[in-house]
Amino acid sequence: MSPLSGIRVVEVGAFMAAPFATMQLADLGATVIKVENPEGGDQVRAIGPFTAGHSSPFARLNRNKRSVALDLKSEPGAAAFRRLVQHADVLVENLRPGAMRRLGLGYDDLSPLNPGLVYVSASGWGQDGPLANLPGLDIMAQARGGLMSVTGMPGGDPVKVGVPIADLVCGLYGALGAVSALQARHTTGQGQHVDVSLLESAVSFAIWEAGKYFATGEVGGPLGSAHQSTAPYQAIRTADGWCTVGAVTPKTWQGLCAALGLPELLADERYADAHDRHGLRHELIPAIERVTTTRTTADVVAALDAHGVPCAPISDYSQVFNDEHLEQRRFFWDAEHPEMGPVRQLGSAMRFSATPTRRGPAGPLLGADTVEVLRECGLTGQEIDRLLAEGAAAQSPTPLEST
Repeated sequence: MSPLSGIRVVEVGAFMAAPFATMQLADLGATVIKVENPEGGDQVRAIGPFTAGHSSPFARLNRNKRSVALDLKSEPGAAAFRRLVQHADVLVENLRPGAMRRLGLGYDDLSPLNPGLVYVSASGWGQDGPLANLPGLDIMAQARGGLMSVTGMPGGDPVKVGVPIADLVCGLYGALGAVSALQARHTTGQGQHVDVSLLESAVSFAIWEAGKYFATGEVGGPLGSAHQSTAPYQAIRTADGWCTVGAVTPKTWQGLCAALGLPELLADERYADAHDRHGLRHELIPAIERVTTTRTTADVVAALDAHGVPCAPISDYSQVFNDEHLEQRRFFWDAEHPEMGPVRQLGSAMRFSATPTRRGPAGPLLGADTVEVLRECGLTGQEIDRLLAEGAAAQSPTPLEST
């Protein structure tokens, strides 16, 4: 048993936010039914690189899910979708606000059919407000949400976070909202509508920036890898690359000076406090790097580790995906796909001692589960055949069963 075994989720998602939310729920054991347009499905299916003709990102983002191909713009397809929802606990969608409502599939349309339904809507700007109807992608949320104003080097061009962080965290908030609403349903017996947005997800990260602005009126800016208020807490150059260091407590500051042979910095009263060191970064960091640039990254990290100073090398993803620590913790695993074969997966960040996360098949073929799922929802063979014949539904070969 996994934590969400027995929970049934319907996804109407594309690209990142909703699929990432339902990936979390599927990993936790929920049965996730991904409803896709018969004409091509989720747009991520068309994004490479490709293995055996299938999208590598899609196979990872949509693991542990079942695919049902329905044309929600057709009345037969929409009617079949309503049958799915009557048997669901959660619906997650990330279409443009109002799109599901125009299809007659909004929360107010479906709640009377299933009063316990938890309906999660993820969007760029939220379901209301002056921006609601505008298209909103991750980079726009990072821009308007302030992240790009504090990312990069001082005086440099605007830079976004390297991964689609607003999309991904919106998905995490969507998953958290879903399980929270399910918990509330135990008390009330009623479902509810959960509204999560990329913009508010991006702004929610501004803990240090809000603390500074609301206290002093000061507006933060890009600091490279440096911390907003303490030092040294940043990337440090070495002879063959970079490492990161966080020596912001008295003990770790003493450890850094001892590890690098810098007693003069420890004796300098100007550097006694982490906040004061932050204001003197322009001279402190070069003083540290005069030592670290004569030693390899491995040597610097080993010396800092020996003195209890938080540090780490800066790894590229070839190093991350072969990291010995992650391998020993069995973070990576292989999911089976009927045509791609084993698909290497990133593990769940959640570890449970009694109810482990699920490690099932890779992302499904488009429409692989259409017939089976519709039968589970009570449609007869004749009704399903009619949907297929009219093009309101589609199917593909049966995928591998979840393990």
